[in-house]
Amino acid sequence: MTGTTAAGGLHLPRYVREPAALRTPVGFPDYRSAALRAPLRTPVDLPHRLTEITGPVLGEDRVRPGDADLTVRSGGEALGQRVLVHGRVLDSDGRPVSDALVEVWQANAAGRYRHVGDNWPAPLDPHFDGLGRVVTDSLGRYEFLTIKPGAYPWGNHHNAWRPAHIHFSLFGRAFTQRLVTQMYFPDDPLFGQDPIFNAIPAAARHRAISRCSLERTQDNWALAFEWDVVLRGTDQTPFETDDDGDVA
Repeated sequence: MTGTTAAGGLHLPRYVREPAALRTPVGFPDYRSAALRAPLRTPVDLPHRLTEITGPVLGEDRVRPGDADLTVRSGGEALGQRVLVHGRVLDSDGRPVSDALVEVWQANAAGRYRHVGDNWPAPLDPHFDGLGRVVTDSLGRYEFLTIKPGAYPWGNHHNAWRPAHIHFSLFGRAFTQRLVTQMYFPDDPLFGQDPIFNAIPAAARHRAISRCSLERTQDNWALAFEWDVVLRGTDQTPFETDDDGDVA
């Protein structure tokens, strides 16, 4: 992040732009629904002014104890393999971003979302709603205890199945530092036929895949996966520029 001086001598930071070759395209022909929601013109990067660099106010009561544990809801335990997903949120200079709101949503172990638009015949789990949130600590760390999501069909092409993934939404130190993305699990056999994953430029795809972390795995309880999220800059995590709230 570099600095510039605005009128009146106010020193405003400037965020390093991601190289165009590493940007996930807004429209990707193999991802059929992108044609219905992607802009037809090339996005224009606007200058960062005081409004864009002012940090969001989340409120102390917005995140409650237990929001980061997705495995216990409605008086019971969710079904499936427990996983501990953890990592850090970093800025464009690799510095930890504290007090960042991290929200997740995902399918259950059978690959079904608790969503009105998801009606494929997989069972719903009465003790799993697939929603969680947490605020990063002073070192930029976050942690969720959840269930590994299942793969599911989604009708994009013949025999189309989404790899296991967790959706992330993050706010950094400024309103322009919002990231909406998907975290994948290592060595998924469905990567090769998934157009959402393959829309990410090949050189940046590894940034969307978590790493199995045996040192953080909880014995006899939960596997652990580590995934750091970079909000901006040359090492930015691949993200979705326009999120319309669908469940793909």
